[in-house]
Amino acid sequence: MPVARTENHMKNFFSGTIFKLLLAVAIGIIGGMFANKEVMNVVVSLKHILGQIIFFMIPLIILAFVSYSIARMQSNATKMLGIALAMAYLSSVGAAFFAMFMGYSFIPLISIEPVKEGLNEIPPLLFRLDIPPVMNVMSALVLAIMIGLSTAWIKSRLFEDILDQFQKMIILLINRILIPLLPLFIAANFCALSYEGSITKQLPVFIGVMGMVLAGHFVWLCVLYITAGIVTKKNPWLVLKYYGPAYLTAVGTMSSAATLGVAIKCAKKSPVLKDDVVDFAIPLFANVHLCGSILTEVFFVMTVSIMLYGTLPAVSTLSLFILLLGIFAIGAPGVPGGTVIASLGIVTSILGFTEAGTALLLTIFALQDSFGTACNITGDGALTMILSKLSGKSSKAKEKENTKQSETA
Repeated sequence: MPVARTENHMKNFFSGTIFKLLLAVAIGIIGGMFANKEVMNVVVSLKHILGQIIFFMIPLIILAFVSYSIARMQSNATKMLGIALAMAYLSSVGAAFFAMFMGYSFIPLISIEPVKEGLNEIPPLLFRLDIPPVMNVMSALVLAIMIGLSTAWIKSRLFEDILDQFQKMIILLINRILIPLLPLFIAANFCALSYEGSITKQLPVFIGVMGMVLAGHFVWLCVLYITAGIVTKKNPWLVLKYYGPAYLTAVGTMSSAATLGVAIKCAKKSPVLKDDVVDFAIPLFANVHLCGSILTEVFFVMTVSIMLYGTLPAVSTLSLFILLLGIFAIGAPGVPGGTVIASLGIVTSILGFTEAGTALLLTIFALQDSFGTACNITGDGALTMILSKLSGKSSKAKEKENTKQSETA
């Protein structure tokens, strides 16, 4: 019996998402080491097309899941949306202040220098196929919220059924198109990084800083999940243990948006998360809860500041930057480097970074953006756990209760 069970576990592992993602990373890195320019022409073209397809689907996923989930909450919808946004902001800003504490404590003790030379140039696309999304991520999120709220307010059964069918259609697209394409997209990404030399030449230069940032991610995830366990009085491991595929997908894609489909599947496996809350919270948090990315950016702006300008930002200046960064991050696109791109205005205006400073910030942020994204995605599970507790009974529980009441009557 134990032997048969072990064989089943092995089969499940080798056919599962985690193995496929790890294999994609390995193939990509090894392939990039030996690829020539002609091969890379094909790889970068394939990477572009796969990325276009994946990112085309993201607004549709957000629209389908968020709108229907809010509509199902009915009178509870506005309250839950407000709570979710407040939790996301507090988590992100809390992570940023934790990074500030780490930065003032450890950055003066390390010495790093940027490496900008000696990288191979990524060859141009062999062919280009642009597939622009029907709307951007924030437009999809705002539209989904408005549709969901208005449907809940007028209690439209007809439109709720339409949203239900639309969500089922998108779920099929996730399972049959997005999930199968992700390993290919990840392999192409790592192949490009390996060919360029970023992995072998740039990463060792910042290994000390990145090690501290990664440690900060794990500490903050512990804070979130322990807090969730205390609030809900449930074992947070019953959520966290299902997040392996989502974490690896985020590491490979460097995008919360591209990881959304996998994150929803992982969250729905947890026995302590409610399906209706997952459908609402995971797509929402993927766009507004960026604790890992914000933690990373704060630590890196402090690093760049002392590298280029010889001093760390003042506490008051950095505190103002953090409070505004938490707001700007909500509007950040769920794509690689989206948090830094959305915040460049306050990086230059509040911190006083020059072009050299912003360029270096973008460079070192890109080197570990995938891990910040993975922290974002994994942290969403803890907030969803709390939201499941605060939401009261799920729609399924209410339906069962109503059925019992009708049968009794």
